[in-house]
Amino acid sequence: MQYILSMPRYTIDFDDDFDQTLTELVKTSDATTKADVIRRAVATYSYLKKAQKSGKNAKVAITEDDKVTKEIVLP
Repeated sequence: MQYILSMPRYTIDFDDDFDQTLTELVKTSDATTKADVIRRAVATYSYLKKAQKSGKNAKVAITEDDKVTKEIVLP
């Protein structure tokens, strides 16, 4: 990812549980920082919300061996 030197900066307060979740995601994914995890989460949410515009009952399917194991209904 290419970084722009004049990127906006944000200060956000998170509780300890959320911070632990971010730490675990950095350890168990290819994200390199907590900020990277948050950027990816926002990008994913943005993508899903745009895709949802085409259908009001949009869902995300989690599959295993080509079988749907979970469906997540987008809010």
